[in-house]
Amino acid sequence: MNYILAILLPPLSILLTGRPILGIVVFFIWIPALIFSGGLTHPMFIVLAWLLIFQSRERVRL
Repeated sequence: MNYILAILLPPLSILLTGRPILGIVVFFIWIPALIFSGGLTHPMFIVLAWLLIFQSRERVRL
């Protein structure tokens, strides 16, 4: 479920992985990046969110 949320709202997904400060910072960078680039930077934030979700799942598994 979190991976689908990462596609739609990467900052919220990062926030839900247990990284609240990073989620807030990414939110304040994500909004202007979407506006000024026309959505071209959105995949960068999706990849960041997916990596953090994967990292948090690996940390739980260990």
